[in-house]
Amino acid sequence: MVVLRDQTLYLAWIVAVTATLGSLYFSEIRGFIPCELCWYQRILMYPLSILLGIAAFYSDKNIKKYVLPLSIFGACLSLFHYLQQKLPGFASIKPCTSGVPCNIQYINWLNFITIPFLALTAFTFISLLLILTKAK
Repeated sequence: MVVLRDQTLYLAWIVAVTATLGSLYFSEIRGFIPCELCWYQRILMYPLSILLGIAAFYSDKNIKKYVLPLSIFGACLSLFHYLQQKLPGFASIKPCTSGVPCNIQYINWLNFITIPFLALTAFTFISLLLILTKAK
């Protein structure tokens, strides 16, 4: 368990970079146009790739008080977006007023894995890893 606590920043950084590259793959290579909620999730994820990378390089475990709120808020936003895709009651809430509708499912692997689900998973892992990070 001690070894895991020493590596939590690196693991969180790897998750953030993977999520960032995944979102760029879906939009730039697959051609999926992000909806408004997807943009907000990107706004919260992309800085995590940079901040966690710097923190991991310098072993700055105090970074968690700055980035943990971003990842928790990102998880909440991703959960709302996922519920909007999967539950009919949430579909009536329309934060996406122009462009791509937020309930569009570009992917639906195994009937439950969508892009917001992937973002929710990444934000949750990052949050859990940051909670496990022991501050100096």
